Amino acid sequence: MPPGDGRQTGSLYAYTGGLLRRGRVRRILELSGYRITTGWPPHGDSAVAVWGRTRPAQRGLWIATRRQANVVTVEDAFLRSVLTGRSGQMPEGLVVDHTGIYFDCSGPSDLENILNHADLGRADLKARAKAGIERLRRAELSKYNAFDPALDVPERDYVLVIDQTAGDASIRLGGADAATFATMLSAARSENPDALILIKTHPEVSGRYRRGHFSGADLDGRTRFIHAPVSPWRLLAGARRVYTVTSLMGFEAILAGHKPRVFGRPFYGGWGLSDDNHRLARRERALDREALFAGAMLLYPTWYDSCRDALCDFETTADNLEAQSRAWREDCHGYAALGIRLWKRRHFRRFFAASGKRLTFEPDAPHALKSRRRGLIWAGRETDAIRTRFADAGVKLFRVEDGFLRSRGLGADLIPPLSLVLDDLGIYFDPGRESRLERILNAGDPGPAALARAARLRARLVASGLSKYNTGGAVDAADWPAEQLKILVPGQVEDDASIQKGAASVRTNAALVARVRADNPEAFVIYKPHPDAEAGLRDGGAMPVDADLVLTGGDAASAIVAADEVWTMTSLTGFEALLRGKPVTCLGVPFYAGWGLTRDLAEMPERRMARPDLDTLVHAVLIAYPRYFDPVSGQACPVEVVVDRLADGTGSIRPGNRALARVQGAFASFAWTWRR
Repeated sequence: MPPGDGRQTGSLYAYTGGLLRRGRVRRILELSGYRITTGWPPHGDSAVAVWGRTRPAQRGLWIATRRQANVVTVEDAFLRSVLTGRSGQMPEGLVVDHTGIYFDCSGPSDLENILNHADLGRADLKARAKAGIERLRRAELSKYNAFDPALDVPERDYVLVIDQTAGDASIRLGGADAATFATMLSAARSENPDALILIKTHPEVSGRYRRGHFSGADLDGRTRFIHAPVSPWRLLAGARRVYTVTSLMGFEAILAGHKPRVFGRPFYGGWGLSDDNHRLARRERALDREALFAGAMLLYPTWYDSCRDALCDFETTADNLEAQSRAWREDCHGYAALGIRLWKRRHFRRFFAASGKRLTFEPDAPHALKSRRRGLIWAGRETDAIRTRFADAGVKLFRVEDGFLRSRGLGADLIPPLSLVLDDLGIYFDPGRESRLERILNAGDPGPAALARAARLRARLVASGLSKYNTGGAVDAADWPAEQLKILVPGQVEDDASIQKGAASVRTNAALVARVRADNPEAFVIYKPHPDAEAGLRDGGAMPVDADLVLTGGDAASAIVAADEVWTMTSLTGFEALLRGKPVTCLGVPFYAGWGLTRDLAEMPERRMARPDLDTLVHAVLIAYPRYFDPVSGQACPVEVVVDRLADGTGSIRPGNRALARVQGAFASFAWTWRR
């Protein structure tokens, strides 16, 4: 629990390096109101901090006994990190227990007291718990999260037996021992005589750091190991029954809808949600899944926001960990990148560094294919020939492009992006083939919690006036005629891939403005040149002559607010206008058209069958499809962190080498054509 829950904070005497070192654990404790110190504590009214029930913790326990001091036990929270603690990755939260510790059944803990006595039926807690369980399931979040989504899970209707690392304190203090695991496997076999038995090993055993309780001698014709880093949520979804001793995966089994057979005395046993071999009389009431989740995940831990260096709620930690886990899972096989300009490469190494795997930059497709890693290509550089080469070789090719909340400054001015999209199917600006964004939208409702998050994000973007590039100040629209229909027409770079792929019969800015004027002769037409063209960095084509006003300078978001409608070919400004409740007319086929939210004058792909509401579109476009990078913490992050950075101007990434980029650009078209 965070400060304010009635616990006393102050000095904590510690005697292990993990608590004394200046690092994440100490920082979380300090933010919680504790002052970490060492030495001989005063007799009586003092507190000694120990890490779990490890061997070094015995020193602190001995001192606490001698000085009659209170013991505060610190441990990792139940959502910890992407990799295991042995990798050196720091936790995203802690449990700070003043009574005992959750895995020690010999006495009560703060968690047990919460589950016994707290009002877990409150409407707000129930709603958050229900949303939280669904969040863990959809994002496949667990204590450790280095799962490979490319791995297949076995066919359904198996029995899942969960192993643990030998010597783990939660086993001994959970009233079990090595013999308990043998009893569990025997029970699984006898109670399911016709079933396949899968033994899931602990991630640290899979990583060869420690051993488990089962070996090859325990296997037979219908019993086998699952060592591979498969998501526990996928394993639980296909299981007929689940058997555990004290593993946290037993808790996840309850959240997934199982009633697991439990052979130890873990924190989640004894509340009526598990089939327990042993009961604890102290556990006095029956709970439902939401109440168990509320106690264990919402009230008990102290969660940490590793992007903002602050304490936070469960939902914020879940946002951060989901972003980090997604980056690791997508990048875990490494990439052979091609078509990436030199000035972008340093930023790419940071953006795609989550997995620690190699990212190499190759001159052409043949070199990339030699690596046998997945291909990564700047979307505008992909050709039919390159796509065919990768398909024939059976190697996956991902297109990469700037995201929709990009930066504070222009890409053509060599400002690196804070968001990118990776698309294994197509790319969002090419309606000629399916994109991953289309598939997300056609999949339907992402769930109430996701839609509420999207609504909050949309409100924040509108209130802060953010757009893709966030250049210029507010537009002064005081002189715009109040009595006329005011139509904003955003200019585009006419050789941009979104025009080449997504425009219909109208393909130039001049033709677009002429069409708007022809269809709306009485309107006040405002033409806003594309920021790249306005800065002289790219060609915006001939200046339209049919506009009443050419709006130079000023931010696109404020221009949208001042206008009544937006007409566009394929500009992102149309999507930004939808966020602000403005009618949008599309003469091309941008990614946000064809879903029933815009007036479409071009023929739309029949693939776009869904009819999402605005928040479903926002969730797909700004949350589910792109990835984000936080330059302050140097890690993958959720969209909300990037919104913070763009809103307050912190964390801007310095431009690349402009001279180098211009020299490379002069030769890029020739070199690329020759190589491919």
